[in-house]
Amino acid sequence: MTLKNTLYLIPVIYVAALLALYVFQRNFLYFPNPIYTSPQAAKAPKALKELPARTEDGLDLKGWYGPATSKPFTIVFFHGNGDGLRTAAFTATPYLAAGYGFLLTEYRGYSGMPGSPTETGLYADARAYIKSLIASGVQENNIILFGHSLGTGVVVQMASEFHVRGLILLAPYLSMAKVAQIRFPIFPAAYLTKDRYENFKKISDIHVPILMANGGKDAVIPPSQGRELFALANEPKRFAFIPEAGHNDLFDSEFVGISLRWLGQLAVAE
Repeated sequence: MTLKNTLYLIPVIYVAALLALYVFQRNFLYFPNPIYTSPQAAKAPKALKELPARTEDGLDLKGWYGPATSKPFTIVFFHGNGDGLRTAAFTATPYLAAGYGFLLTEYRGYSGMPGSPTETGLYADARAYIKSLIASGVQENNIILFGHSLGTGVVVQMASEFHVRGLILLAPYLSMAKVAQIRFPIFPAAYLTKDRYENFKKISDIHVPILMANGGKDAVIPPSQGRELFALANEPKRFAFIPEAGHNDLFDSEFVGISLRWLGQLAVAE
């Protein structure tokens, strides 16, 4: 192949790659495990039982829920893009042990749930779980929304729709478009992103206590995005920077203790 032909081929390859990135972008964002496992089979904390939720677009989902025993709050947890009910169940353990309620939600298309994940779809799923939890007797203002990674975009949206007590953002980002631009720098990824989860545009409209945390060794979402998002948030707020933690090992760090102390302070302030 001559140099001239090679030069002609480069833009063709670029355009083809750009088109593939646009068409298949949700395959780069969502990594669902299609198999459902019961709480018992997953060896989840014994307090967790199935809680059904029906979405506004007619999907029947189920999360795993353990009611509060001695504390006033129930934590509603939304996991990251590569997790699922089985792999995220361990996050409930310290909070249930401390007496808090815990609802581990699941997205459409994940863990054998019907449908395919999209931004609007995940918001519909979240609304369904929160409404189901409220219908079970949990007061809206006793709910703590807790998101990890992808889930931070879901809980920020829900905090703008429901009158919850607090918000925990673990490994948050400014927007998915800004993360995409970093991951695919040679393409105009920020302009092509369909599911945008624009936390930076919404956070200033939220007026509940916020705890944010980032790991200093996070190779998935730049910790700087968490700091920038924190700067946009309203008081009362707290930022926890954990230098030695990465993206998926934050639950193995001092974060759990930090979050339990923060929850305890909220309870005292009631």
